[in-house]
This record gives sequence, structure tokens and C-alpha cells, in this order.
Amino acid sequence: MLISVYDTKPYDRHYLEAAASPWPGIRWRFHDFRLNAETALSAKGSQAVCVFVNDRLDRPCLQRLAEAAIRHVALRCAGFNNVDLAAAKEFGLAVTRVPAYSPHAVAEFAVALLLTLNRKVHRAFNRVREHNFSLNGLVGFDLFGKTMGIVGTGKIGKIAAQIFRGFEMRVLAFDPFPSADWAAQHQIQYCPLDELLQTSDVVSLHLPLTPETFHLLNRERLFQMKPGAYLVNTSRGKLVETKALIEALKKKHLGGVALDVYEEEEGIFFEDLSGQVLADDELSRLLTFPNVLVTSHQAFLTDEAVREIARVTVTNLNRLAEGQPFLDGTVL
Repeated sequence: MLISVYDTKPYDRHYLEAAASPWPGIRWRFHDFRLNAETALSAKGSQAVCVFVNDRLDRPCLQRLAEAAIRHVALRCAGFNNVDLAAAKEFGLAVTRVPAYSPHAVAEFAVALLLTLNRKVHRAFNRVREHNFSLNGLVGFDLFGKTMGIVGTGKIGKIAAQIFRGFEMRVLAFDPFPSADWAAQHQIQYCPLDELLQTSDVVSLHLPLTPETFHLLNRERLFQMKPGAYLVNTSRGKLVETKALIEALKKKHLGGVALDVYEEEEGIFFEDLSGQVLADDELSRLLTFPNVLVTSHQAFLTDEAVREIARVTVTNLNRLAEGQPFLDGTVL
């Protein structure tokens, strides 16, 4: 079975090939470019495609895949907002994902971002490399005793909340479907979103991108946040309205912002643009703030997580070839 894999990096190839070693019938066709309506014809001859978060599987793309006799779209990620599921069903394409590769990886990275930004570790690192050992401007604050707001208590949000409880923070949570037993066990308090934003010293986002969560933090909600509060986003960039975020930073309403995702990251994140002019004006502006830390969608990137992504993806691809049902929880 031939699989066309898109938007691949060296680590994708390494882990997918290792996971497929027990099944010599799986053959790979790796592409550096992304899958979309214009590139869909490159999948011809394959039985399935394997895609990532910035591949665009809209109706025209899926139609061309179906015309090329593709039967399976395997997402090597949890999010699926880039796939037109209704069109996939219409064209008879099975769509699978990796729903829980390692919630610890993302939750731990959210903590790392906050600690780095708050304690100015990134700035101190750059100073010391230039033999500047001054501590001026590196003052942070204790997390102990502060209030953390967790927006979204799925697997990742729950783990992040539990870690922050380990710092002896007060943890508030918002979720349309609260887990009362879990909250009681870990001394976490659910509350309305407005109350969470107004009360929390730090807000961390752990939600999928849906029509309901698009620009969840718009101008109104960003300015609802407690003056001087920190915002951490390791979920999806479009949860936050970037233009309003820049306004809140310029007006010094927010104390700091840590982003592993960005609203218009497609074509920027995962790429080496160091020799080019960054054409995105809003991202360029964000990068000028000393209290903003941006990383390139790397929260998932641990050995355990990428190994699990490859295992689940390859298992489902092999099950397609053998006519077996896909793994539980992976079918969309």
C-alpha cells in the first residue's frame, strides 16, 4: 500500500518509517509541500494520504482525492478543523486522527512557556551568552498563591491544571462540560468564563478550534482579563483575535503573552524563514514586545508524543489495507 505523506519534516519520516517496520507492505511517498486542492493530484497512485495541521482539505481538495481513488485521510494530529468532514463523508473518504498522542507533552510545554516568560529565562540566556550578567529587568513573580485560569478541561487542560496545583496555585476552570468529580478531587473550581478572566493572574487556553471558539478571546474578553495578567495559548491560534491582543499589549493591559500557536501560522510555522523578510505584519509586531514569547507550534514535540502519533497513524493505515476496523476513538 502506497501512502502519500504531506508537510513532512525529518522527524516525521524517521518515526513513521520506524512504526511501519513490522508491516513491509506499507510504502511511503514523502512530500515537503502541503496538501491542498492545487497539490492533490500528487496523491495519484496512493491508497491513502497522511496530513498535518496546516494541510488544507477543503471540498475541492477532497473531491480531487476521491477522483484519484484515495480511500483514507489519516491526520497525524488531534485537531481536524482543516478538514471538511461533510465533504469527506459525501465522497466516501474515511478520516482518522490521533486523538490523544501525549496530553502531558502539551500541558508540560504550557508550564514551560509560562515559567520562561515570567522568569525571563530566554532573555537571561541571551544576556549571559554575551557575557552580560546583570539582573536588571529580569524580575518575575511567584506562581505560589496566584490564581490560574484553565479554559478547557479536556485531557490536556486537566493535566495542566493538576501541574499548576502542584505550584500551590488556586486553579479556576471553565468548560461547557465540567468534570465535577475531577475538580473536587484536585481542589479545582469551575466558574463562568467572565469570572475566570476577571479573576485569574494567568489564563491558559486548552480548547479545540470550532465555530463557537473562534476568537473566543476577542477585544471584549481580552480587556475583561485582570490588568497585568498573563495569557498562554498552546491550543489553536484562532482562539485569540491577534489585532485585539496587540492592542491589549500596547495599552499595557496584559503583563505577558506566551504563544505556541498563531492565528495565521500557516506558511510560517514549521519553516526556516531566517533569510527572508517576515511578511506578516501582526506577527512581526508581536515579536517586538519584550513581554511576548512565541514558539513555533512545538508543544507536541516529544519523543513519546511523536512515537505515539506514528504508531496510531500506521496502525490505522495498515488496518485499512487489511479491511479491519480503525482504532477506537480515531474515526471522524
